[in-house]
Amino acid sequence: MKEFQDKNYWALILGGSSGLGLATAKKLAKHGMNICIVHRNSRMQEGEIQAEFEIIKQEPIKFKAFNTDAFNPEKRDAILEELKVVFGKDHKIRVLVHSVAKGNLKPMVSDEKPVLKNDDFALTINAMGISLYDWTKALFDAKLFSKDTRIISFTSEGNTKAWQNYAAVSAAKVTLEALTRSIALEFAPYGIKANCIQAGVTDTSSLRMIPGSDKIIEYTLKRNPNKRLTLPEDAANAVYLLSKDEASWITGATIPVDGGEHLS
Repeated sequence: MKEFQDKNYWALILGGSSGLGLATAKKLAKHGMNICIVHRNSRMQEGEIQAEFEIIKQEPIKFKAFNTDAFNPEKRDAILEELKVVFGKDHKIRVLVHSVAKGNLKPMVSDEKPVLKNDDFALTINAMGISLYDWTKALFDAKLFSKDTRIISFTSEGNTKAWQNYAAVSAAKVTLEALTRSIALEFAPYGIKANCIQAGVTDTSSLRMIPGSDKIIEYTLKRNPNKRLTLPEDAANAVYLLSKDEASWITGATIPVDGGEHLS
């Protein structure tokens, strides 16, 4: 069933060229949602990414991609101006998905490696936390949101658990969740709902960057009651559910999508 077909709805996905963001783009496109992806990738990765985008374009939807710096205000404004032209009067953003992974995974204390400094925290919290508000406010001011918009971002269990070398990202995730609650509260009169998906441990390039990721995977497989890792598709399915009309009363929540991993 393509319930978003012919509704002139778009999903704007920040960080949609891999992992959870890409899986979400594919899922929503399958159900008739037009897709706009903002990503930052090198020329070396371009071929692989375009092949993934071609899969999305096979669906009968409109597709737009911007390979640019999502955290640069001027670049963001340029994207919004272009989207106004693409959308015309009838098309609006139904779903904003924040799937950004840009941060520092340095230790706090080390004799051999560089350690976290204030700048590392600032960069990570800005990219993985505050940028959610920056984009929400910019899209709201540009009047690009639909009457019933869903803002969805991805967090992790590092929001409450201390993991080695994860301090800056952990601080960013807590910021992301706090902003999600405030967006849900303050933008409610305008029909905007905001939720975080707390995905279980997922084997993505972001996970592989965390020192000791092999041990995290091994521990998760033992701990998860369903004895498998979370897949990007699991998170994408949850975004799809939260995008449906029936989910309009869910807002300000952090929802575990982890096969019960958080239970033990």
